[in-house]
Amino acid sequence: MVDKNIYIIQGEISIVVGAIKRNARWSTHTPLDEERDPLLHSFSHLKEVLNNVTELSEIEPNVFLRPFLEVIRSEDTTGPITGLALTSVNKFLSYALIDPTHEGTAEGMENMADAVTHARFVGTDPASDEVVLMKILQVLRTLLLTPVGAHLTNESVCEIMQSCFRICFEMRLSELLRKSAEHTLVDMVQLLFTRLPQFKEEPKNYMGTNMKKLKMRAGGMSDSSKWKKQKRSPRPPRHMTKVTPGSELPTPSGTTLSSNLTGGMPFIDVPTPISSASSEAASAVVSPSTDSGLEFSSQTTSKEDLTDLEQPGSPGYSTVAEPGSSELGVPEQPDPQEGAHVEKAQSTSVESIPEVLEECTSPADHSDSASVHDMDYVNPRGVRFTQSSQKEGTALVPYGLPCIRELFRFLISLTNPHDRHNSEVMIHMGLHLLTVALESAPVAQCQTLLGLIKDEMCRHLFQLLSVERLNLYAASLRVCFLLFESMREHLKFQLEMYIKKLMDIITVENPKMPYEMKEMALEATVQLWHIPSFVTELYINYDCDYYCSNLFEDLTKLLSKNAFPVSGQLYTTHLLSLDALLTVIDSTEAHCQAKVLNNLTQQEKKEAARPGCEAVDGTREANNTDKKFTRKPPRFSCLLPDPRELIEIKNKKKLLITGTEQFNQKPKKGIQFLQEKGLLTIPMDNTEVAQWLRENPRLDKKMIGEFVSDRKNIDLLESFVSTFSFQGLRLDEALRLYLEAFRLPGEAPVIQRLLEAFTEHWRNCNGSPFANSDACFALAYAVIMLNTDQHNHNVRKQNAPMTLEEFRKNLKGVNGGKDFEQDILEDMYHAVKNEEIVMPEEQTGLVRENYVWNVLLHRGATPEGIFLRVPAGSYDLDLFTMTWGPTIAALSYVFDKSLEETIIQKAISGFRKCAMISAHYGLSDVFDNLIISLCKFTALSSESIENLPTVFGSNPKAHIAAKTVFHLAHRHGDILREGWKNIMEAMLQLFRAQLLPKAMVEVEDFVDPNGKISLQREETPSNRGESTVLSFVSWLTLSGTEQSSVRGPSTENQEAKRMALDCIKQCDPEKMITESKFLQLESLQELMKALVSVTPDEETYDEEDAAFCLEMLLRIVLENRDRVGCVWQTVRDHLYHLCVQAQDFCFLVERAVVGLLRLAIRLLRREEISGQVLLSLRILLLMKPSVLSRVSHQVAYGLHELLKTNAANIHSSDDWATLFTLLECIGSGVKPPAALQATARADAPDAGAQSDSELPSYHQNDVSLDRGYTSDSEVYTDHGRPGKIHRSATDADVVNSGWLVVGKDDIDNSKPGPETSWPGPSPLVNQYSLTVGLDLGPHDTKSLLKCVESLSFIVRDAAHITPDNFELCVKTLRIFVEASLNGGCKSQEKRGKSHKYDSKGNRFKKKSKEGSMLRRPRTSSQHATRGGHSDDDEDEGVPASYHTVSLQLLDLMHTLHTRAASIYSSWAEEQRHLDTGGRKIEADSRTLWAHCWCPLLQGIACLCCDARRQVRMQALTYLQRALLVHDLQKLDALEWESCFNKVLFPLLTKLLENISPADVGGMEETRMRASTLLSKVFLQHLSPLLSLSTFAALWLTILDFMDKYMHAGSSDLLSEAIPESLKNMLLVMDTAEIFHSADARGGNPSALWEITWERIDCFLPHLRDELFKQTVIQDPVPMEPHAPKPLASAHLTPAAGDTRTPGHPPPPEMHCELGTCDFEKPEGPRPANSSSSGSPVASSPSRLSPTPDGPPPLAQPPLILQPLASPLQVGVPPMTLPIILNPALIEATSPVPLLATPRPTDPLPTSEVN
Repeated sequence: MVDKNIYIIQGEISIVVGAIKRNARWSTHTPLDEERDPLLHSFSHLKEVLNNVTELSEIEPNVFLRPFLEVIRSEDTTGPITGLALTSVNKFLSYALIDPTHEGTAEGMENMADAVTHARFVGTDPASDEVVLMKILQVLRTLLLTPVGAHLTNESVCEIMQSCFRICFEMRLSELLRKSAEHTLVDMVQLLFTRLPQFKEEPKNYMGTNMKKLKMRAGGMSDSSKWKKQKRSPRPPRHMTKVTPGSELPTPSGTTLSSNLTGGMPFIDVPTPISSASSEAASAVVSPSTDSGLEFSSQTTSKEDLTDLEQPGSPGYSTVAEPGSSELGVPEQPDPQEGAHVEKAQSTSVESIPEVLEECTSPADHSDSASVHDMDYVNPRGVRFTQSSQKEGTALVPYGLPCIRELFRFLISLTNPHDRHNSEVMIHMGLHLLTVALESAPVAQCQTLLGLIKDEMCRHLFQLLSVERLNLYAASLRVCFLLFESMREHLKFQLEMYIKKLMDIITVENPKMPYEMKEMALEATVQLWHIPSFVTELYINYDCDYYCSNLFEDLTKLLSKNAFPVSGQLYTTHLLSLDALLTVIDSTEAHCQAKVLNNLTQQEKKEAARPGCEAVDGTREANNTDKKFTRKPPRFSCLLPDPRELIEIKNKKKLLITGTEQFNQKPKKGIQFLQEKGLLTIPMDNTEVAQWLRENPRLDKKMIGEFVSDRKNIDLLESFVSTFSFQGLRLDEALRLYLEAFRLPGEAPVIQRLLEAFTEHWRNCNGSPFANSDACFALAYAVIMLNTDQHNHNVRKQNAPMTLEEFRKNLKGVNGGKDFEQDILEDMYHAVKNEEIVMPEEQTGLVRENYVWNVLLHRGATPEGIFLRVPAGSYDLDLFTMTWGPTIAALSYVFDKSLEETIIQKAISGFRKCAMISAHYGLSDVFDNLIISLCKFTALSSESIENLPTVFGSNPKAHIAAKTVFHLAHRHGDILREGWKNIMEAMLQLFRAQLLPKAMVEVEDFVDPNGKISLQREETPSNRGESTVLSFVSWLTLSGTEQSSVRGPSTENQEAKRMALDCIKQCDPEKMITESKFLQLESLQELMKALVSVTPDEETYDEEDAAFCLEMLLRIVLENRDRVGCVWQTVRDHLYHLCVQAQDFCFLVERAVVGLLRLAIRLLRREEISGQVLLSLRILLLMKPSVLSRVSHQVAYGLHELLKTNAANIHSSDDWATLFTLLECIGSGVKPPAALQATARADAPDAGAQSDSELPSYHQNDVSLDRGYTSDSEVYTDHGRPGKIHRSATDADVVNSGWLVVGKDDIDNSKPGPETSWPGPSPLVNQYSLTVGLDLGPHDTKSLLKCVESLSFIVRDAAHITPDNFELCVKTLRIFVEASLNGGCKSQEKRGKSHKYDSKGNRFKKKSKEGSMLRRPRTSSQHATRGGHSDDDEDEGVPASYHTVSLQLLDLMHTLHTRAASIYSSWAEEQRHLDTGGRKIEADSRTLWAHCWCPLLQGIACLCCDARRQVRMQALTYLQRALLVHDLQKLDALEWESCFNKVLFPLLTKLLENISPADVGGMEETRMRASTLLSKVFLQHLSPLLSLSTFAALWLTILDFMDKYMHAGSSDLLSEAIPESLKNMLLVMDTAEIFHSADARGGNPSALWEITWERIDCFLPHLRDELFKQTVIQDPVPMEPHAPKPLASAHLTPAAGDTRTPGHPPPPEMHCELGTCDFEKPEGPRPANSSSSGSPVASSPSRLSPTPDGPPPLAQPPLILQPLASPLQVGVPPMTLPIILNPALIEATSPVPLLATPRPTDPLPTSEVN
């Protein structure tokens, strides 16, 4: 079976042969001619060969290709025929007929490349010629790109590329053809560079190549043509330049040359393989073809004709260019040899298009890839090349690095804008192909190419940045990006220069600079910033490098400035700048997110990595590749310096810049400055300074020259010179380096000094060449002279520049009498002539640019040029701290100005990212700044409340801002500090505009039936702040028209409001509160501070704002129950401020009070804080009484809840005291303890600072006398004077704040130690009154009911009664009893203001001076919002409720009374078992009497005097039961005596008053029962009572009462009952022989008898006769009882109604003044411890003289009142006003002083009892 491929070839043969035959030229010829015709002959030969084979692989590719290639080469064929041959060849390639593995393939490929690149044909017309050229391109492309193309040699590849370039740059060809050539080139470049990584560099050969170039450079060619290379190719000899045509072997000189160059390493110099066939072909074409009729045609084939477009200065240029080139020459190219245009040549070839690509490889070059050691070369595709011996021992080496390097060099040379031959098209083409190259391959890994990039390429690119053609500018930016993206670590200073250029372009104000250029420069910057870790590297390598610009910082400033539109119009440049700034933020944010995620996934990764070792190997490999680059810059201590080190470097850099500036003015000054700052050592270290002078590029070169050459600094000069390394450098090269470092001064001696040092060092470095130092010095000087001679314009004007000969002549015999080596002199001459030795700061323009560029390259070669690559995210924090300010400013600006959705979103995402980063790094200042910026855009702060819903609702930008603010606050609240204030402002605005969700404005309430009220009270916003009464009035008076305008908002407004509400709902502001429990403490404290700062003032906040913030504050505290201790002080102080400072009741105060109680209820369960919370409840007691009474309702309900939920959590007596005092104040209108009030007023300004425990204790000295009511004015004026309390609180008092002591019997005080937890003397209640003696203000019925309910909750549950609260409980019960007396009449009268029960005397009180004061407290409207007293609406229910309250209290007191003994004994028992320390609990009768029984009996007795009959009767029953209870039998005489004095006598006294005028009969009955009870008790306990020394007084008092009761009633009920009782008592006493037993007693026994009858006779004169017939009358002797006990002296004063000395019966006004008005009496000198508690009735017979609880004051004798002082006041109606029996007061107010002795103020803090 014959191979199909053979048929294909046969087909192609017949097509080409047919075409040749059809050609006109053959039509006349005979078949014989065909035989002779070489073209047809070779085809017929091929046919025969093909007929003899079955497989194509049996013959070499060359065999079937040759005939076709000959057609292509032949000059005689016409275009169409050549085209057909080309098509055939293309088909063979694309059908892959050529076997890549065949050993002849390489040669075939080589021939093909040669033939196609040198194709010739007879031209017809331009269009059809272009078709052929097109086909040539096609074949070349296919050839290089198909697999067999890998066999091509370096030379062929260069030729192929060159042919394409020629077509590409021939401007006379059609554009289509040129573009095709361009595309072909792109494909080829891509292929070559894609293969680049497969090629290996061989360092030795590489060295060899370089050395050879040096040789070429030295050969006197102008430097610019030094890259020109000769070419050898395996082609017919006419293509060789070095080898003579026709010779079949390479010249020996070629070989020896190559081996010398490579240091004795013999290279295989590949000879030209010329097969017989090809020589045949050659012979046909070698001689110029006469047929063509053109004598130039042979020249066309010469390689030498390739004009060197790149090198205008090449000396060979003029000779090389030949006239033939004009035929298709580039028109712009000036050609010195060009004569008149030759008429169009018939022969056309690609070569006749002037060559642009220089010849590539030198003889040695193409052996680069095959060294002696590997005779067999295996190409990357696995094809083995064995050097074919059968072909005359030659081997073709496939192409590799050399051709790529040559191509790259050529492309770079194309981009040189200063080369006049490079047209714009060429430059653009070069840039385009370089882009392709860089995109295809990692060029940096190839050292040969890297050198080109560092120098020429960067140089040309930067020059292109200043061209005006935008397309070139854009293309060069593109290439620059590719360069710096992939190889910035090799291009440190190039990158710096590039960025500076970009910055110049962006900032330049030149109006000619097109906007697009700025925009593109910005885009380029942004693109660079997008490279991961690029920005970080900028920062590390430049900002943190002493001698580089602060690129990162400057760029950031520039971008930020650029993001702000000057005109207010947003252009793309602004957005681009913003983008660049945001890239830093984006990457940092991504790294932060990654870190967060990474922490989670870290463990999994570790486990996964262990089993697989591939991963490990991979990383190891990666590390190795890194190691190549990561040398450490000398300024860092490690590869990744820590931020601290960087900060130090930056500080040092600032100092260095200052030092440099100073040096540039005056070198010494600069050095001195740096020494002071410690950057240079003292004394001056020469090597250190020299090093600094060398490495600091900012130094002025002129100053360096002056400083170094100074005679004083000879040593420094030596050190300076020794910093250069001159090894292996020719003298002129070394000198060039040396003179770049400073500016050579002009004075000869100075130059001499500098040069001597230089030559010395150079000789040492290079092993002392030349005869001696002088010779060396002379040569150096000669070089400088030569430089001046060649390049100084002034010199050139005068005489012609020196020639080489002259130069040699000048130096004759200088080298120690001999001549220098002539070659060296020649090289030096040319080097200096061709390239000026530039003195710094002297030249301008290109020369200067070259100099600067060289300096840059030199710096790059030092360790300074090390560029650190850092892992992404290394120094994010440092970068962020530098960028956040500009970025947030720019974001805000763009957000504000832009209307586009996308841009707004971009800005917001920028804000969010900044927030995320600042949260990650805990930068609260950044976060605050951000929140504050964003709050401005919510439009919440700026708008007025009325418009807010509309404006906010219709502003989508504000919505976005608001959502962002809230989202960020929820998410990163932890690091918010100052920003909380702004968020709270926004919340307040939303609250005012009623846009907050309902849940946020609804708050808990104790009284409201729903348990919730809304903070937004319904009132028109315009009236905010006015008093409610006014707003109500204005509402009433709104006329109809006005109402209609107010009525309906427009639909747009409603829609806007709905939008606003939706938006706020999404913001979820409530989360702020609920999530606060997750906030860090510091942030929480700031949040609370922000809330606390909202207190009502004139300008900013009103009451409701404050109430809203207070609610938020409380909710936040409750959310943070677990750590409430940390924030409690703040909250407490705020509440203190709100409650205590309030002058009038207002909604805010009510919310504060409710809030305080809510906190207490919730927080009491927490042990650690409960104590403080209870202490804080005292805040309520510090409030103004009038204000407190207005919130009593809330407090009562709150306390009830508090006790119900938390009674078990209250343990200390102080806390119970607080609670009970509160209950009393709220339930019965007791004034809060005066001492607290005083402190609250006195310290008002800074009261907040007081902690609870500092509130001083107080004594109830000021408690006003107990009369039926208090005038309002009194309530206030009293507290206006803090000076009232003179006693200074002792320390113990302060600590324990003992401000409450309950019902203490004076007997107790005889016990040595203090018994209660209230240390020090305690205020004692007046024990001889049934009432507690506190002044009860008005109270609120509901509050009372609720308080009683709370109290009964405690009393009924034995668990809640503790030793700590028992006495308090008893006292509170009594106070409530008093409040509920007569159906709460006190409260009613006070509230009603009509003092119905005033006695006549009392009316005088309405003196004009007080009239005004009476009304003061009422000015504040009672119903500002709600609250106040709800009773007014429900008066009808009041009597009933009071009735139940009284009965409830009775029952409670009785319960307590009966259980007291067992409770106490159980406590005492418990204490014994526990053996606890602390107060000892006694359960004996004395304790019980003092603490429970006596006060409870007094309480019950108090209700016996109630105006309501039922209550009275019930109470009497209870009292009777209680007095006769079994437990009381244990009491001894003293206690029974006090029972009379404290319970029964006061009761009887009270009952004498006109308590219930309506119910006369009932009163009679009550009095009768009471008097009967008295006698019963007296008789039952007669025997113990007899033991008393004061028995007589007791007895007389009883008689006194019998007297009064006889005359009290209108009916005869009493007048019958009293004598009966009296008789009964007298008889029993008589039976007991009390009146008779003379010896048993110390006194005169008959005295009692006498007194008794004297007293009885006054009211029952006949009784004595009835009972005892005999009478013994003796003189009445006044009895002078003396105090038996110092503390409990009960001086009984059986007085009649008046207490004054007999001669002064007081007028009624006097009573009034004594009673009510005593507070307003300024004239009396009130002693410090006067007690103003009075007894309830004027005619109290059982008055005691004052007994201090300490030892009695020495100067005060007992006050003795005569037994029958004045006529009985029977006719006077009972007074409601008590009369005070306090000597101090009497002394103060009575006209005649009673006591002669002056009474000193008692130093002890005591309080007295009347």
